[in-house]
Amino acid sequence: MARTDTAPVDGTAVEVDTSHGTIEGSWHHGVLRFAGVPFAAPPVGPLRFRPPQPVEPWAGVRPAHEFGPICPQNPSMMDALFGGESEVWDEDCLYLNVWTADVEPETPRPVMVWVHGGGFEMGSGSSPLYHGESFARTGVVLVTLNYRLGSLGFLELGGLDPAYAGSGNVGLLDQIAALEWVRDNAAAFGGDPGRVTIFGESAGAMSVSLLASMPRARGLFHQVVAESGAASAARPVADARADTEAFLAEVGASSIEDLLVADLPSLLGAHARINARRIADPEAALREHDSPLAFLAFRPVADGGEVPVDPLAAIADGAAAGIPMVVGTTLEEWKLFALMSPSASSDGELLERLELLGVDPGGALEAYRSELPDASAAEIETAVLTDVVFRVPASELVDAQAPHAPVYQYRWDWPSPAMGGLIGASHAIEIPFVFDLVEDQRLHVFVGPEAPKSLARAVHEAWVAFATHGVPAADDLPEWPAVDGSARTVLRLDTTSELLVDPQSTTLRFWYEQR
Repeated sequence: MARTDTAPVDGTAVEVDTSHGTIEGSWHHGVLRFAGVPFAAPPVGPLRFRPPQPVEPWAGVRPAHEFGPICPQNPSMMDALFGGESEVWDEDCLYLNVWTADVEPETPRPVMVWVHGGGFEMGSGSSPLYHGESFARTGVVLVTLNYRLGSLGFLELGGLDPAYAGSGNVGLLDQIAALEWVRDNAAAFGGDPGRVTIFGESAGAMSVSLLASMPRARGLFHQVVAESGAASAARPVADARADTEAFLAEVGASSIEDLLVADLPSLLGAHARINARRIADPEAALREHDSPLAFLAFRPVADGGEVPVDPLAAIADGAAAGIPMVVGTTLEEWKLFALMSPSASSDGELLERLELLGVDPGGALEAYRSELPDASAAEIETAVLTDVVFRVPASELVDAQAPHAPVYQYRWDWPSPAMGGLIGASHAIEIPFVFDLVEDQRLHVFVGPEAPKSLARAVHEAWVAFATHGVPAADDLPEWPAVDGSARTVLRLDTTSELLVDPQSTTLRFWYEQR
């Protein structure tokens, strides 16, 4: 990919006219950056728990040099692990950021819109992990965004008052509002609104997968990249309403009116206490919620309104027909979460935990032992939870979409040496490579100081090629065919990448047989 090597001095201001008014960004690290751009009205006061509302136009020139506040959230160890200090938060948080190399290119450039992860309860579009200079230099207009998190974005209140129907998905509606802004304004930044790729990791991948199932989002994007997350993440309405009852009790509220006047520390504190109980006793959370995602206190709701009752079935029925996808997971997703909770220490303890998943524990252990004969009980547990929470839902998404558009599947195998190898090929490890940021010293705590730059360039190039041409490809990667009905082709990404056919077929078949 050609890179832009010359640019005005950093700090040089540039004005762009948007649909709501003129903004002033500046050159930053050799590309143009417009930060803290509002895409919806502040969701405060009576707009708490409500769908995003239009931005009020402004007169004059609005500065867009600094990132806006992020959604209120509890502190997390991920702040340090993913390269930065905690950012300033405020309930007025619906801002996006744009990186571009040229607002007037000869040919409009593809647009990529990143939806951040963080379990629907943490993260931001302005994290150092997601800065878009490399994408801008390689010919993309890159947009990152904030959306409402936790109870502010995913508290289902329709059971208390029909006027609040859909409140359990206002975080997704924020994402749609940002995509509508992109549709209306991409051209002003040199982008092509007819070539928009949405991509995200973890909760971000769950989000973009769910957006693919939502009629309201149709036409706002043309391609999807889902990294370690899929459409099966939405919870049933009954579960969401039970969670709402528990949250109300924790806050000490008896009505929506009480929630509207509650201060943010009260809402965040209640969320933190619920999370602490689920982390301390994951078995109880699994029994109560019957979902491997029970550790997430808030996530989207399959309400039949904004989100289909069965999003995966909707995709299988053609909800995202004609939209190519890249879908994948990492080899050791669960290693990141195992840092925060003890793993099984014996096969006996592992069998007890497997039984909570509602499957034949002995059959599961046999399937994994056949592929990992020398693994410890803790390593088997990591493999099982990697599959249950991430790989199986991703493979189901691939199966649902493949009849309707090309789908390219990958598995990330490169293991980070950071923290003495405890991170390995864990959840989120591919992000600094996708953003071509492995040389950023702030991220070395996660990927180490000698992460392979060639792999970062190849993966970044493949994602840009997908956004540009609809096919992921790079000079240093093997040819990457779409999945077809005859075999599951998966690109294994590592310092030496290779195409695999039906990898880990025994364990995947086990889970498919448990349906």
